[in-house]
Amino acid sequence: MAAPTRSTVLSLYRRVFRIARTWQAQSGVQNDTEAERKYIVQEAHTLFRQNQQLKDEELIRRCLEECEARIEIGLHYRNPYPRASYLPPLGLATQKGRKLRAQQRLRKQAKPIYLQSHDET
Repeated sequence: MAAPTRSTVLSLYRRVFRIARTWQAQSGVQNDTEAERKYIVQEAHTLFRQNQQLKDEELIRRCLEECEARIEIGLHYRNPYPRASYLPPLGLATQKGRKLRAQQRLRKQAKPIYLQSHDET
């Protein structure tokens, strides 16, 4: 990882923890605030550790864009959890025993940048 990339990653990591420290739940309930703060810290820790070994500059850049997008969406909507991703138009739910490769390709293309690190459920 190059020096500018390293400093960018570390500053983004610190920014996430600063946001978690000052986070207030939209409901205003203290238990909700604590749970959301804990989620932010745990999610940041998990994803940054998961991507720690990346060497490819393009992959690192995409992860940074995802992190920035999640921060901005979380701050805007006052919700730290990732937003739901819906099936694209003409998308079908998978059926038992069928591959539906075209549908899988559509789902992959429709997956927003802020959900790239999350597996489909």
